[in-house]
Amino acid sequence: MIRLEIRKIDGIITSEKPYGESSKIVNVITKDGMIGLMVKGAKRLKSPLRSVSELFTYASFEVSYKENGLSTLISADVINNLNNIKKDIQKISFLNFISELTTQVFKQSSNANIYNIFISSVLKINEGYDPVVITNILELKYLEFLGVAPNFDGCVICGNKNVVTLSAFKGGFVCKEHMENDFIASEKTIKIIRMLKYVDISKITKLELSDKVKREINDFIDDYYDRYTGLYLKSKKFLKNIVKIN
Repeated sequence: MIRLEIRKIDGIITSEKPYGESSKIVNVITKDGMIGLMVKGAKRLKSPLRSVSELFTYASFEVSYKENGLSTLISADVINNLNNIKKDIQKISFLNFISELTTQVFKQSSNANIYNIFISSVLKINEGYDPVVITNILELKYLEFLGVAPNFDGCVICGNKNVVTLSAFKGGFVCKEHMENDFIASEKTIKIIRMLKYVDISKITKLELSDKVKREINDFIDDYYDRYTGLYLKSKKFLKNIVKIN
């Protein structure tokens, strides 16, 4: 008889599906990537696992761990109920997107910093920080793990530090000498986007960007992902339909 290991695993439930009449399987994003949990009896009204196995529960899960297979949930202690996200359809949509994106990024890299970026972003959105900007920061940081990070150290063509715009097509900042038919970004956008790439999300205490800067940064990131990542996520398409940046 194989004795399974009991583990404590922190994470957020990002998807669920029914299993049989009374159980379900949930997927949890953890520092080690995505794991699947069998939650026996979760659909029964009196089950102690019912409330702690709901979608977007952020908790410390005690599990009977099975490597390369479904682990079984034993109990859970909620870390943050994420109520501010759960009562706002737009914030739920952002969480859906960054959850799906994080799952895809974990397929390319097992770096534990992916989880730290994800959790910090979720908590900041729950605290009321602008979900568009927080999501853009996460997207910028994830490009490193996908191996296609843009060049924000100088002109992508010659290295000149005196840059005048940014181009997804060229892969980052562009100086005046190598600007052709590129969109002209504002000086503020050029300054802010580089700062966002390196900021520690968990330490953000103030986040105020104009709609113009937000739009230029968001458009650049969308274009960059389309060109270089090969990721086309359903949750992103839905997000674009419900969230408009002026």
